[in-house]
Amino acid sequence: MSDSDDWRHKLDPERYRILREAGTEPPFSGEYHACKTPGTYHCAACGAPLFSSRHKYDSGSGWPSYWQPLSADALKEVTDHSHGMTRTEVRCAR
Repeated sequence: MSDSDDWRHKLDPERYRILREAGTEPPFSGEYHACKTPGTYHCAACGAPLFSSRHKYDSGSGWPSYWQPLSADALKEVTDHSHGMTRTEVRCAR
């Protein structure tokens, strides 16, 4: 079984598109956008702890925003030049 097939079995189609094919949810639509529940946010694919709810803030972007990860090595940054602008996407380092 290929790595891609393995992920397709572990993730629902929407999460696969977002997590493995660099897709995105429409702004203001994700289940965690307005979530205020205290706790730790984990990677939806591998379960790695990424953020604390204490570090979440409303950036106005429509996506969950955090000013600090749980650990510096938990994340990797990917520069995105699509749609005529430069943005930094933060992904699980695993």
